[in-house]
Amino acid sequence: MDRLQKLIDQGVDWVNLHYAVDYDPKAGDRVLGWMGGYYDARVSINPHWDATVRSLPKHPVSTGVNPFTIRDEWYYNMRWVGDAPDVTGAKGVTPILQAVPPDDTRRTADAKKYPGRLETMAWAYDRADGGRGFGFTGGHSHRNWADENFRRVVTNAILWAAKADVPAGGAKVAFAPADLNRNLDWKGKPFAKITPPAK
Repeated sequence: MDRLQKLIDQGVDWVNLHYAVDYDPKAGDRVLGWMGGYYDARVSINPHWDATVRSLPKHPVSTGVNPFTIRDEWYYNMRWVGDAPDVTGAKGVTPILQAVPPDDTRRTADAKKYPGRLETMAWAYDRADGGRGFGFTGGHSHRNWADENFRRVVTNAILWAAKADVPAGGAKVAFAPADLNRNLDWKGKPFAKITPPAK
């Protein structure tokens, strides 16, 4: 963490995907300064659910991304910078992907306090020092990378965090469907529901 802090202090940007957003609360304040939010197991929750993203903000990360619905292990009820009770009070944080999870997935005591609340599953963070952070809680299911919007929002975020230009229509994320499984290590059931690659 100290090595990473030295890089952050030099203006290095920070992108975390899926389980990478989960930190020990002892490191929480430090991580909040890096990317504006994180998964705190004391309050956050990580169920599998169908997230319906109905709208997106005007932000480089959302360029060319259309509303979509995907089942994933979407984490929510994150810990936010400034100890804000929700993302709306988190200075510098722009919610990118939001949806309302089923209330029966709110299994931590803290999450249960907010039935029906719109939850943030991906966010962009403009640090006070000019650095950038991005958190994306999806990515558990490999097959979700077949969705163009799913691929584009993450690719846009990496470009944005690296301070590269995001193309006007969003990052080009075309791929051949056959490539989705090309380099997977086949683990067998129950780990995957993907057809094993041909020998």
